[in-house]
Amino acid sequence: MNFTINKKCSYTRARTGLIETAHGNIETPIFMPVGTRGTIKGLTQQQTLDIGAQIILGNTYHLMLRPGKGLIEEAGGLHKFINWQKPILTDSGGFQVFSLSPLRTFSHDGVSFKSHIDGSTHFLGPKESMEIQKALGSDIVMCFDECPSSDAPASYIQEAVERTIRWAHTCKNAPLQEHQNLFGIVQGGLDPSLRRKCAEELVPLDFDGYAIGGLSVGETAEEMYATIEATEPFLPTHKPRYLMGVGTPRNILEAVMRGVDMFDCVLPSRNARGGTAFTWQGKIQIKSARYTHDFSPLDPELDAYPSQFSKAYIRHLLNVKEMTGAILVTMQNLAFYLDFMRQLRQAISSNTLDLFRQKVDAIYPN
Repeated sequence: MNFTINKKCSYTRARTGLIETAHGNIETPIFMPVGTRGTIKGLTQQQTLDIGAQIILGNTYHLMLRPGKGLIEEAGGLHKFINWQKPILTDSGGFQVFSLSPLRTFSHDGVSFKSHIDGSTHFLGPKESMEIQKALGSDIVMCFDECPSSDAPASYIQEAVERTIRWAHTCKNAPLQEHQNLFGIVQGGLDPSLRRKCAEELVPLDFDGYAIGGLSVGETAEEMYATIEATEPFLPTHKPRYLMGVGTPRNILEAVMRGVDMFDCVLPSRNARGGTAFTWQGKIQIKSARYTHDFSPLDPELDAYPSQFSKAYIRHLLNVKEMTGAILVTMQNLAFYLDFMRQLRQAISSNTLDLFRQKVDAIYPN
């Protein structure tokens, strides 16, 4: 995997770049739509392409349970199974496993857990996660890590960091397909010293990229930004940085200005199903009665298919529970996020990041 930095902002840590993979190039900073079970919920692959997605995510935990590693391997890998020819990043399954608090048991080599689907028992550790992700054939593979909550006891977070480092060594030594690239994940809660320790232990392993994990799990935005600032100086400048599971448009802008290149979040698609639309006029709760007679376009500033439907029509679809309503708002939200990143890249490249920030401050203050 090649990563080229094209432009650096002179007064922030923001930068633009290009990641080259076997399935195509990715312009950074980039937002990656989340396709947990092999699809962006509610969208076809063509619709995902039409809104400008350059890379999508798959979820190791969910795909190992259904349809299973063997079936996807038989199909020729995840790209062929889901008919997606662009890059794919797969997470390790660690976050999902550790969120099953009452259903899991630790060991030195990984975690035993009960499926949230049928209660069946499974084991997932760094070795197993790498085997599954190798079979999936994703372009970017994530190390298996432990993601403690930010309010966990300090002793527990320290143990999680030690496990994350130990498991990163196992992942690094695991065989992958020739086209695959492996990212390490820095953990450490909100403790700057633990973040530094984790980063300094992982950097000598020379991963293809580095992620900042364990954020957007209950901490304040200010705590998130402080943790990024405490971590970023210890990550290689010539490799991509990925902030996992974040966030709002404002969160993303703030993180980019602190040196982050890659983002994913379920927020735009999950909020769409509840009727919240992200637009260049701000966030809209489209099911509100105030839009009953509003025949203006959902987002006149966005050149995307769903943006041209009237607010009144989309409100009607959502309120009568027509699936088309949720699909249109999902497309709108992801199209907005991708256009947000395009304009952000353009602002960095043209030295107008301050102007872009003022625009975002006015419509997405938090």
